[in-house]
Amino acid sequence: MTSATPATPAQPRPRGNATAQDIALIAVFAAIIIVLGFVSIPVGAAGVPIVLQNAAVILAGLVLGRRRGFLTAAVFLLVGLALPVLAGGRTVIAALGGPTVGYLVGYLVSAYVAGAIAYLAPFKANRGATVAVIALAGAVGLFLQYLFGVFGMMWRLDMTFGAAWAAQVPFLLPDAGKIALMIAVAAAVHGAFPDLHRERR
Repeated sequence: MTSATPATPAQPRPRGNATAQDIALIAVFAAIIIVLGFVSIPVGAAGVPIVLQNAAVILAGLVLGRRRGFLTAAVFLLVGLALPVLAGGRTVIAALGGPTVGYLVGYLVSAYVAGAIAYLAPFKANRGATVAVIALAGAVGLFLQYLFGVFGMMWRLDMTFGAAWAAQVPFLLPDAGKIALMIAVAAAVHGAFPDLHRERR
């Protein structure tokens, strides 16, 4: 009479493999952010461009979580210290001296906070709730970019709080559309690659 062999529990992946995967994901998303900096769509009579770079930073947080999302934004900005990777072909050094300095800080904060909120989603339990949480995370991330951008304009341009917020109005609708796209992409990626959720464990 033979006894049943007990099931072997799933073994966690070696830490080295997890670290290598994290580095690869951070590098890939940093590269995506850089590439999207060269995609701009002029709108309006003044030809003010709509860029995808700010939305891509939030996407990194939505997909990778707070820690890896923050590191992705940090790597992108570090590369920008030497290379003109910001939208419009600027370096981070040039942007630090201009009115858009607040948005750079907002990139770091939005990636972290959007990632923290997104990873509260019940990824496997409830698809609808997952999309709702990711949508909230994307909206909060965009708000934080605007908020820090306002502070930057108040500092560099000596604008009032109200005037700086009013300067954001032309970008509200285009940015809402971009974030909706990023939310859809993030939800699809989480559905296809559940192993990404490891960070929150």
